[in-house]
Amino acid sequence: MLTDTHAHVFWDSFDADREAMLARAREAGVTRMIVVGTEVRSSEAAFELCRGRAGLHPTAGIHPHDATASDAVARARVRELCARAECVGVGETGLDYFKEFSPREAQRASFAWHVALARELDKPLVVHCRDAHADTLQLLREHGARRGVMHCYSLGAEELPGYLELGFHISFSGVLTYPKTERLKAAARAVPEDRLLVETDCPYLAPQDRRGKRNEPAFVRSVVHELARLRGGTFEAIAAATTRNASALFGLPAEPA
Repeated sequence: MLTDTHAHVFWDSFDADREAMLARAREAGVTRMIVVGTEVRSSEAAFELCRGRAGLHPTAGIHPHDATASDAVARARVRELCARAECVGVGETGLDYFKEFSPREAQRASFAWHVALARELDKPLVVHCRDAHADTLQLLREHGARRGVMHCYSLGAEELPGYLELGFHISFSGVLTYPKTERLKAAARAVPEDRLLVETDCPYLAPQDRRGKRNEPAFVRSVVHELARLRGGTFEAIAAATTRNASALFGLPAEPA
């Protein structure tokens, strides 16, 4: 059993074959997915898709790209969604200084609000960080973040301690399989086994053997294989560890429900 801890399977790129894609995931042993919202509309879509589907669990949040839309109305709706029993996490939130589609001040304000909401609801944060390590870690510390996941981790081993000290999990995507990612591969070797997670971030970031194609949850197996290779373990051991860790962080049942 595998858990894809970050999937955007509600997006229109899956409209033509969504049921077949979900079936392929199950055939590949991916029995659970965290379906992650990135603003109000996609968060609502995540909840709608997960309704009545075994093993699919939604989150709600406002991505840093959309931070300028993080107004009182949007936040009220995200709060309502996050407070629902079926919601397993707050986010995707965080900071992105690479594309900087929203001003940094707006990103930081939205991120701080999400951190406070996660604390209030006692749910894990789903954090996006790109070219913003120092500010991300500082904000998490200042606002008392307790637990969560650094999704699609892209930093090195030297940046890990701050996140691990806060109780965060570290999730690796298909980027881990790319050549010339030695700092990332070093981080993958260094993360404690009980903090490891795997994800696709689909439809983006397909692994090296499918690079340039649409990503989908079944392909998370490639990430598990690469982690096993880097850590000197077996596929089965990494699959079991990341499944246990996903259950612990997101409060998932052992079997799809």
